Amino acid sequence: MNRNHSRREFLCVGAAAAAAWPMGARSLAPMEETPQKEEARAVRIGVVGVGGRGHGLLRTLLSLAGVEVPAVCDVREDRARRAAATVKESGRSEPEGYSRGPEDYRRLMARDDLDAVLIATPWDWHARMAVDGMKAGKYVGVEVPAAITLDECWRLVDTCEETGIPCMMLENWSFRRDNLAVLNMIRRGLLGEIVHCHCAHSHDCIAEWYFDSDGNPRWGGEFLVRRNADQYPTHSLGPVLSWMDINCGDAFAYLTSTATRSLGINDHFRRKRGPDHPSAQRTYAQGDIVTTVVKTHRGNTIVINNDMQLPRPYDNRWMIQGTLGLYDEARASVYIDDVSPKRHEWEPFAPYQEKHDHRWWREMSEEQRAKGHGGTDYLELHLFVQAVRERSPLPIDIYDSVVMSVITPLSEMSIQRGSAPVECPDFTRGRWKTRKPGFALEG
Repeated sequence: MNRNHSRREFLCVGAAAAAAWPMGARSLAPMEETPQKEEARAVRIGVVGVGGRGHGLLRTLLSLAGVEVPAVCDVREDRARRAAATVKESGRSEPEGYSRGPEDYRRLMARDDLDAVLIATPWDWHARMAVDGMKAGKYVGVEVPAAITLDECWRLVDTCEETGIPCMMLENWSFRRDNLAVLNMIRRGLLGEIVHCHCAHSHDCIAEWYFDSDGNPRWGGEFLVRRNADQYPTHSLGPVLSWMDINCGDAFAYLTSTATRSLGINDHFRRKRGPDHPSAQRTYAQGDIVTTVVKTHRGNTIVINNDMQLPRPYDNRWMIQGTLGLYDEARASVYIDDVSPKRHEWEPFAPYQEKHDHRWWREMSEEQRAKGHGGTDYLELHLFVQAVRERSPLPIDIYDSVVMSVITPLSEMSIQRGSAPVECPDFTRGRWKTRKPGFALEG
């Protein structure tokens, strides 16, 4: 298939809705407080993968009025039963469970009473399940990353364009209150012309994600054994794409990636479990810290750090810099030339967030803001459900979903080649040159 010139010259937002993008920032209907109108049909969503993250998404989903969950799926029957009980406890009908094996999700997706599916399974199942969901005619929300290989990224794009069914990666950090306020500041010109960004996912995940309580690798830990890459780039890049107009005025041109040696995991288990523990002796391909530098076609740069195996507090380290000033998330500070009170001194970000708060957050209640991950899960699922109900574009499209995800295979290629530059694919097939920004527009 020709990757550069598409015979399908429309955006993947559904054939009828293609002309509607950008959609802007629609107001939030108060779905939690307002009873469902009798004439409004419920949005029916199946959930595939109801372990820790999937069950959390399910609970948030059930806080939205006008949503039904007729089906849940997990390879572990106990998890499917627990999810079904959670749905029933919310006052809804008990869903049908699917647990006959790893392919049983296809029976769920074949149902004719589902409008959409949410996918929260291990990473290597995300792309194939999302592809099957689109082919079944269902709106798709898939957890991060949407894909872990270059081929999977292209299959997602091709399927989305061929079916006209929208697919969205559920990157919740795109919806953080601070990040959306920064986006408003950038669009209002406060930072001038953007030239550079730094972002990271810095999170000690050895005991939380990658290994169980006995020190054995979970499914995520197996990736560390065999792959050296930025394995988790989407939380880093979530807000950055809209800050820098990626896929709508600019695009990634190429990247280089460099990994440190791998010491952290072995050292952790030697200290915690002793030198004879299998995880202390195992060889891991994954370097402790991966640094990726992206050059865009416009000539801007992005530094992306993956730092998930060494002892440290959580940190995203967002810094976005333009010709008039910059925002630094780690400092919770801003500096704007000729505006900040003291030359070359930081000032607090909080007053800027209050002044430039995005309408989505101004319209949320305190109860909604308290839901999963500081309200970001509520907001992204609310907007997902709204789009499904209206048969309109999803807030994050397939192109942004795969551009965030493709950092994993491209960083792996660059590391294997001695940090050599690797060209970034143009998933929009040239349309980034004329596409207009569409995420979280106000007014």
